[in-house]
Amino acid sequence: MAEDRDEVLKARAYALWEEEGRPHGRDAAHWAAAEAELFGAAAADTAATGEDQPAAKPARKPRAAGAAPRRRKAE
Repeated sequence: MAEDRDEVLKARAYALWEEEGRPHGRDAAHWAAAEAELFGAAAADTAATGEDQPAAKPARKPRAAGAAPRRRKAE
């Protein structure tokens, strides 16, 4: 069943890509648009935002050059 769904999505995303003149680097947008058309906007939102995957940790702020190493606070 999932294979059938992917084949339908692939065909529609390909058609959208061709309709836009075959632009480079828009595959994710075409896939999301195909999902929205075929299965509703909720499916496309999840795919576009990656909500089903865990969030990445925020990057740490870099230390200034020559700064002392960070130390844990005593509890």
